[in-house]
Amino acid sequence: MLRAEIEREGARLKLVKEQVRAVEAARCKELAEGKQPLVAHLARLRAIGPKGAWVLVKEVFGWRHFANRRELAGSLGLVPTPYASGDSDIEQGISKAGNRRVRGLLVELAWSWLRLQPGSALTQWFNRRFAGAGKRMRRVGIVALARRLVIALWRYLQDGEIPAGAHLKPAVAHA
Repeated sequence: MLRAEIEREGARLKLVKEQVRAVEAARCKELAEGKQPLVAHLARLRAIGPKGAWVLVKEVFGWRHFANRRELAGSLGLVPTPYASGDSDIEQGISKAGNRRVRGLLVELAWSWLRLQPGSALTQWFNRRFAGAGKRMRRVGIVALARRLVIALWRYLQDGEIPAGAHLKPAVAHA
């Protein structure tokens, strides 16, 4: 009985892995054929891979117009939520509205950005502000960096403005 259940779970896992490979192959094919220009453009930046670029374009940049940076950050839940009542002014952290998966991806991309774009203005800002601080402050800082990063990526896609000090991946020569 237990063995049969384990075998069924193994078969399900095999099916899911095959489906994931098929989806990834279809995405690679679309990128190679030039059907996803925003994804390809975003993936040119070092620290952003095709999967992350795909998610950002499909979940954030590909279907919605943002009037300004505050609207963009607000839609992702990367804005502060102050509490003010009487004499007390308390910061309650970020709002956490919007897409949780994208917010998590942006935090991961922010960590990658620090590692792979050490000369960028965003990395230098983070290092000046949070690198010497404790663990908790670095975690707070990485969310602030994620907010600044998504705004820089939005400007990159809208206006072609490469984030200050950022490097693109080397061009791949096609044989």
